[in-house]
Amino acid sequence: TVSSAELVVRTGQVLLFFSVLSLSSVLGQVSYSIPEEMPRGSLVGNMARDFGLDVKRLKSGKARIFTRDSDEYIELNNERGVLLIKNRINREDLCGQTTPCALHFQIILENPMEFYSVTIEITDVNDNPPSFEKNNVIFKISESAVSGAKFILDRAVDPDVGSNGLQTYKLEPTDNFVVKLHDQADGTKNVEMVLEKPLDREKNEHLSLILTAVDGGEPQMTGTMQILITVLDVNDNAPVFTQPIYKASINENAPVGTVVATVTATDEDHGSNGRITYSISSVLDNARGLFEVNDESGEIRLKGNVDYEKKAKHYEIDIEATDKGGLADTSKVLIEVTDLNDNAPVISIISLSNPIPEDSAPDTVIAMLNIKDLDSGKNGHVRCFISPDLPFKIKSSSTNFYSLMSDDVLDRETMPEYNITITTMDEGSPPYSTNKTIHLRISDVNDHAPMFPQPFLTAFIAENNSPGMSIISLKANDKDSGNNARISYFLEDSQLNGMSASAFFSVNAESGEILAVRSFDYEQTKEFHIRVKAQDGGSPPLSSNVSVKIMIQDQNDNPPQVLYPVQTGGSLVAEMVPRSADVGYLVTKVVAVDVDSGQNAWLSYKLQKATDRALFEVGLQNGEIRTIRQVTDKDAVKQRLTVIVEDNGQPSRSATVIVNVAVADSFPEVLSEFTDFTHDKEYNDNLTFYLVLALAVVSFLFITCLVVIISVKIYRWRRERLFYKAGGNLPVIPYYPPLYADVGATGTLKPAFSYEVTLHSPCFISIFFAAFFTLIPFFDIHSFILVYLSQFFNILD
Repeated sequence: TVSSAELVVRTGQVLLFFSVLSLSSVLGQVSYSIPEEMPRGSLVGNMARDFGLDVKRLKSGKARIFTRDSDEYIELNNERGVLLIKNRINREDLCGQTTPCALHFQIILENPMEFYSVTIEITDVNDNPPSFEKNNVIFKISESAVSGAKFILDRAVDPDVGSNGLQTYKLEPTDNFVVKLHDQADGTKNVEMVLEKPLDREKNEHLSLILTAVDGGEPQMTGTMQILITVLDVNDNAPVFTQPIYKASINENAPVGTVVATVTATDEDHGSNGRITYSISSVLDNARGLFEVNDESGEIRLKGNVDYEKKAKHYEIDIEATDKGGLADTSKVLIEVTDLNDNAPVISIISLSNPIPEDSAPDTVIAMLNIKDLDSGKNGHVRCFISPDLPFKIKSSSTNFYSLMSDDVLDRETMPEYNITITTMDEGSPPYSTNKTIHLRISDVNDHAPMFPQPFLTAFIAENNSPGMSIISLKANDKDSGNNARISYFLEDSQLNGMSASAFFSVNAESGEILAVRSFDYEQTKEFHIRVKAQDGGSPPLSSNVSVKIMIQDQNDNPPQVLYPVQTGGSLVAEMVPRSADVGYLVTKVVAVDVDSGQNAWLSYKLQKATDRALFEVGLQNGEIRTIRQVTDKDAVKQRLTVIVEDNGQPSRSATVIVNVAVADSFPEVLSEFTDFTHDKEYNDNLTFYLVLALAVVSFLFITCLVVIISVKIYRWRRERLFYKAGGNLPVIPYYPPLYADVGATGTLKPAFSYEVTLHSPCFISIFFAAFFTLIPFFDIHSFILVYLSQFFNILD
């Protein structure tokens, strides 16, 4: 055992070296040396200080140990940046006789990716005594054995190494024999018992010796084996091998029972003293139980399994040939294990970024890989590659480490995910390969604006719609995903008929449905032009526009309007037809319009009622009223026609107009007939009252005007008389006659009457009343009174 003071001293003996490797990804390497059997939690070394790293970097980089076989012994404390013993380390269990014994692992840090190489050498502690495989061994030696005769002894085994390992042997008592050691190429020592003094069977038939194996540790530890010797009768020739050393090779994974080699020894004795028996006299620990020898033929066969990667690469055994007299000879057999390509490469993913954004630049590291092949030589040389059709590449960053990187621009909309198959192949024959598939997802970036299928759209809505009515639903598409593809719709502000577009239309932000805010009238506005914006939910948001032309569809909501003949409240308009009118004579034309459009404004004219339906007809399309037969004397003077005007809408709308026709050759005849035209009694009484009142007013104005004129005449006459009497030379202002005006009156009858009225300044009131009555569209008697009054004013003038 090791004292606690010595353990503290050895723990403090840390050999540190730091060097920057030529490979860009390995930032440093450090080595430590610690004794075995340190308690759990013991300090190995301050890794952060030795690498010059900040403890905060260890936390942010998620520092961890990457190793294939050492993680059960060492752990990393990120809080302090130190390496600690995780479990007790037994150097003998870990490395056996291999020196130096070391643990190798890497410290991996992320963001950015870094890794550091750490080697921990495990030094030996003298915690194992030498031991023999057998507690005792028996020799039968002939008394004729000469001095110098050698007898091979089993070697002791000490798991410790170096100075703590086996150092020497002691043999007691030493009356007849001494022990000799022979160094071997592998550092071990062969033990021989050499006869120095001849034996005498008669004096001592049995001898008992003690062989002690001593190590070099502090304190020393020992192991013993008892040697029992029986002295035999004379056998003076020992077996002799044909070769002192035999060399053989065997393929790894060779089946049990495979012949490795055959050894041969000869003995010059005859009979039973010349009969040779072969046996394995000494074997290293790594070969125990793997080989066996045929005691008669000397054929060495494989008894267990050999593996070049997991077990030893070569073995050494000692074969002893013994005759029946107890004489023996030894020969060494060196067995080399031939490596076969029996291990496929192993791919380990150290770090993986998944998903990665589609806007990642080329050469972005996606994953760190560790690839190792346990075979040796070409069998352990590997190549790593991926499909050339993928926008990725594999790059070696250091020994056995590779980086999976992007090699081109990524586009999630084109390829949202990739199955990257990484293939690694060794150079053996036949080669072994390993595949590992990484399912890599590409995360979305808002790099596409919403797009409408068409830049311009046309929608229709019927006039007189209800507010809130849906006009059209817009749909934009965004190639992105998630929030980047969540589209909202907005109505762009613009002026429509001097008002904001929002006063006429609204857009549902989620569905893109355009709604009417108010009711539209085709006759006022026939179309609108608006722009709708589609905006995604990305950051920053992207948008696009679409122009929408909204056409107002006409509805048959307006009846036809009759422009001619004009219908007034109490006036009567009559069209004259001479009795000499022939067939097809144009009486008049009904003129109507419809403010609707299309077929809603297509008008047709029909004769609904007539005094004599056989005399007149109405043109269906042009509204012309014509005679359909020759007018006769029997036809009544008064003809009343009711014409209906209909549009072509569904349902149709209509208007009616009454046309009065006078069948006569002279105007007086018309007046006499139309004075008693069908009017209601109340209307005629009112009309007579107004006419009498108008006549009285005109008469009063006439008398007043006459008095004023006479007064003016007398005043001027008296002034002229005074002027002449005074004999003055004042200029005489001449009197100019009044201006003349032509008044044309056009009625519904064909004859047009024109009157020339001389206007005197003092009589402007009478002129006004004459014009007033002329403009009143009275029928028959009114016109007659108007003519009469005008003529009367001329006579008076």
